[in-house]
Amino acid sequence: MNPLHFAVLLAVSSQSPSMQDADARALLQLEDDWAAALIRRDATVFRRLLADGFIYTEDDRMVGRDALLRDIVAGPDTVEAAHNEAMQVHPFGSTAVVTGWLIVRGRGAGGPFDRRYRFTDTWLRRGGRWQIVAAHDYLVRTP
Repeated sequence: MNPLHFAVLLAVSSQSPSMQDADARALLQLEDDWAAALIRRDATVFRRLLADGFIYTEDDRMVGRDALLRDIVAGPDTVEAAHNEAMQVHPFGSTAVVTGWLIVRGRGAGGPFDRRYRFTDTWLRRGGRWQIVAAHDYLVRTP
């Protein structure tokens, strides 16, 4: 386990006795699964993680589940590396918000890119499993 994840888990468990350590670990792992799936363009992982009715916003753009799946799986960008940093789990009963940084490197129509996104993902536990119901990414522009 990443030492940073462990520190976040300790913070979560000391702040909220209602959020089980196992839930926090599961959410952090699901976020890491997302990052790994970006590299593989793994539609199966995204379909499992994204709830029906899912809403995604990036800066001023808003799309639903199907449009995001198309963008990720068949879009013009090829992700060569992706990982999360400084994730925190914010529990709210059967809902949790995970915040952090997603770092993505790859190639697109405009050439190579290195992107850093501040993300907020809202997860809901339904039928014993966690799914993302809403997500927002903010692309941090670098000079």
